[in-house]
Amino acid sequence: MYIIEMQDVNVNYGRVRALDNINLKVKEKEFLGIIGPNGGGKTTLLKVLLGLIKPNSGKVKMQKDIKLGYVPQFTSFNKKFPIRVLDVILMGKLTKRMKLLHKYSKKDIQVAEQIMNKLGILEFKNRQIGQLSGGQMQKVLIARSLMIDPDILILDEPTASLDSNAKNDIYQLLKEINSEKTIIMVSHDMGIVSSYIGSIACVNKQLHYHGDDIHIDEQEIQEAYGCPIDLITHGTTPHRVLREHKGEEN
Repeated sequence: MYIIEMQDVNVNYGRVRALDNINLKVKEKEFLGIIGPNGGGKTTLLKVLLGLIKPNSGKVKMQKDIKLGYVPQFTSFNKKFPIRVLDVILMGKLTKRMKLLHKYSKKDIQVAEQIMNKLGILEFKNRQIGQLSGGQMQKVLIARSLMIDPDILILDEPTASLDSNAKNDIYQLLKEINSEKTIIMVSHDMGIVSSYIGSIACVNKQLHYHGDDIHIDEQEIQEAYGCPIDLITHGTTPHRVLREHKGEEN
């Protein structure tokens, strides 16, 4: 059964076409990885799913009463900001009607602690947020998104700037979450393709859905990225290498 269906979706930014005739069906409890070049429309696609951008044409259908959890790209923040890990996670319960200094119920706190325990960060609940490592911070953002018990978890580059150990930790965590929830994740890390996700879509304005056939050949990768790419494997982890483009000066 499909939990999401996109039909002939087009998105323009002025005269620029960001997404062109997107058709996609996502099954319940699918783990969909979305890859593609910078500026190819991956984040725009997520914003359409989240209802943050309305398509210029086409339809987006979801099952009734579906809840979406979102983990945005983590870049930087004021590490001196005086807020605890627990408080950041509880913010996932905030709605438009609630104030920032909303008093959370005991049940809310219990749910947050249960999620933190499941994600292995309960010991940090009273720690100031700026004292966490990148991997720990990413788990906090995932925990915050889980506070509403979403049916679909949408993540935009959840392992950007993390080291290999932290990346593997996050991917393994997401794989466990996937046993209960649908996951849609944008990533530049080709190493996850064969190890963690269940299906893959390449987005470069247009979308090429590969389903559970995640062994994409070189030609398909080049078509998706619009430039030559080699996949090289060291041990069990594939790496992405960009070859020299024709006509490119060194």
